Amino acid sequence: MESLGVLLLHPMNAYLEQELDRRCRLHRFWEAPPGAPRDEFLRAHAGSIRAVVGNASYGADAALIDALPALEIVASFSVGIDRVDLAKCRERGIRVTNTPDVLTDDVADLAVGLAIAVLRRIPQADRYVRAGQWKAKGDYALTTRFSGKRVGIIGLGRIGLAIARRVEAFDCPVNYYQRTKQAYPNYSYYPSVVELAASSDVLVVACPLNAQTRHIVSREVMDALGPKGVLINIGRGPHVDEPELVAALAEGRLGGAGLDVFEEEPHVPEALLGMDNVVVVPHVGSGTYETRKAMADLVLGNLEAHVLDKPLLTPVV
Repeated sequence: MESLGVLLLHPMNAYLEQELDRRCRLHRFWEAPPGAPRDEFLRAHAGSIRAVVGNASYGADAALIDALPALEIVASFSVGIDRVDLAKCRERGIRVTNTPDVLTDDVADLAVGLAIAVLRRIPQADRYVRAGQWKAKGDYALTTRFSGKRVGIIGLGRIGLAIARRVEAFDCPVNYYQRTKQAYPNYSYYPSVVELAASSDVLVVACPLNAQTRHIVSREVMDALGPKGVLINIGRGPHVDEPELVAALAEGRLGGAGLDVFEEEPHVPEALLGMDNVVVVPHVGSGTYETRKAMADLVLGNLEAHVLDKPLLTPVV
């Protein structure tokens, strides 16, 4: 792949960057100063850039695609491709790939971990011990069990199914919503997210982000989940109406939340940080050494397949 010019949009993984530098002609987009110099950087290298590598936060929008007339493939170091202009790619005949499957287990593990952490208040109990409060004030307050809770999943795709399998081990009934009912005899289908939330104790967001699923968790959904319900978001931040989430938690209309993603990352609403019924982590669903290497290898494999004119490993477009 020595002749393949690759534009890496952000320093997202050291191994991936090292391998791209070793195998391709790598251009690091962040090294160009913002503003006009960045436009000059693109003009200077546009003729040689045939591939763009981004992730869930840094994608190929219409403006970037238009600036790269030689672009042939966009390889996303993530499952989410909502920041890639797929219509523009189809129009130009540009291929698009992502990294499904290899991160499924880690994200599903985190979803279950967040649910348990919120209900059992594990971070709060940890702080209680570290602050010397156990010795000073005695036993920690009682919490709520996770086993047996009704778990509703928005989107029963790869990750949603992996979550479902995990929570079954905790004797949790599984409910789900998606556009099409599937033949899952052990799981109960609900035709709307509001109905799903009303029949769940824990609601997990695991669907792709698109125009139809943006703010799919609305005030109505949160109210249906109720003052004892817990929302877990390991999908994308814009799945949840964040101001409504803050209000629902502050007013006690929602019992708690475990959040890996946010609407304007890395910004997290200040109000959430002071809430004792909220667990927040910095978009680490796939953040293990094993999975990030597997994701990087998949990006590299797709680029190699493209250069060799072989079938892409994980094509989206």
